Amino acid sequence: MTQTQFNFFQQWYPLSILADIDPNRPKSVTVLGIRLVIWKPKQQQHYQVFLDQCPHRLASLSEGRIDEKTGNLMCSYHGWEFDAQGICSRIPQAENPELVKDKFCVQVFPTREEQDLLWFWADPLSSELAAQTPLPLSPQLDSEKGFIWTSYARELEYDWQTLVENVLDPSHVPIAHHGLQGRRENARSIPLEIVHSTLNLIEAKTPIHIHKIIFQPPCYIDYEIVFPSGKKFGIVVYCIPTLPGKSRLIALFPQNFAKTLVKITPRWWEHIMLRNLVIDSDMVLLHHQERFLQEKQIKETWKTAYKMPTGADRLIIEFRKWFDRYCDGQLPWQQLNIPVPDYFPFNDNRKQLLDIYHQHTQNCSSCSNALNNIKKLQLGLLIYFILTVSGVALMSDRIRLQWGVPLIAIAIFGLGIYGVLKYYLEPKFYFVDYIHADKK
Repeated sequence: MTQTQFNFFQQWYPLSILADIDPNRPKSVTVLGIRLVIWKPKQQQHYQVFLDQCPHRLASLSEGRIDEKTGNLMCSYHGWEFDAQGICSRIPQAENPELVKDKFCVQVFPTREEQDLLWFWADPLSSELAAQTPLPLSPQLDSEKGFIWTSYARELEYDWQTLVENVLDPSHVPIAHHGLQGRRENARSIPLEIVHSTLNLIEAKTPIHIHKIIFQPPCYIDYEIVFPSGKKFGIVVYCIPTLPGKSRLIALFPQNFAKTLVKITPRWWEHIMLRNLVIDSDMVLLHHQERFLQEKQIKETWKTAYKMPTGADRLIIEFRKWFDRYCDGQLPWQQLNIPVPDYFPFNDNRKQLLDIYHQHTQNCSSCSNALNNIKKLQLGLLIYFILTVSGVALMSDRIRLQWGVPLIAIAIFGLGIYGVLKYYLEPKFYFVDYIHADKK
């Protein structure tokens, strides 16, 4: 019997880049409207993923802590504790210890850890099917084949379907990401050919250097890019539905060349100087595009709302047809009792749309550590400047003539570094307005 409806729940989703999870404290994350908590039991190698609700009074377990003695997850409301299997192991208020045994459990989701990512299966009641279902892994993320890769994640202010549609559209890159991943003057036709389209896979090919593009629902998109020299570069993106009108992107960028440069470039530097800018460059465009489409879809469909006459649009058309055919053109919010408005409200506050700190920095171990170090360095430079100026002022005239000028010069140089850190580098972790008209 042919399956005609796509099941969004019986799927593997990446939750987080492993390097960005602190094993010493619980972390909250949302997928498909399901609020989850990631945590690692002490003395265990792997992370656990629970429903982020204590069964006692429904407090968020992500606000809890990992107990030093037991290594279990403790709710910070009343101190109930849960072991790695989600079984309540301690109730501090219980008059009878027998009350605890196997009676109060947290919902536990199947998990796996592969290709530097933590994965979870969205249906906790089908763990056997989860064990039989392979992860949507990229063959390009293989060091034995000579690849090295970097990683990046960001919360987005537009819906999953808009994210998938955008990532499946290579033709926007030289325009929207001008100066970052191409140039406007190099925009040209991209004759895409759909070579495979089923419930579980869409594949496209082009005669240009983008050798292959695949979309494996619900989240895995893989670009295989081969240059004439034989060098290979990949773009592996996981598009994760979080809430109506919001989504999360997790991306990995494998390549088999310039490996030394990749290794020596700090991860946070790549994020603030390239990855964040790429997302910023189409965040406002996509947020508004999505709202305009929803307004039009009250009276018409995407087929007439969009005007897509070129071969470069074929993959978008195929995805939209897939979404209509197998998902009825909607995500399963009704099954989760999550209300969805006819159209999402417009947000014209650019600081909120391009809020790098809350969308990325606070969740990225590399960027949050770099930001903390930059702030400490600024404080150190200020203290050095104040102490140096004060010290020179207290020197005798003879000593000041000999040492005052070089010490003040060094202090002023340090103050210049402080200015660069404070007014150039630090803002890149928070907000940088992206104005296309200013990009020459």
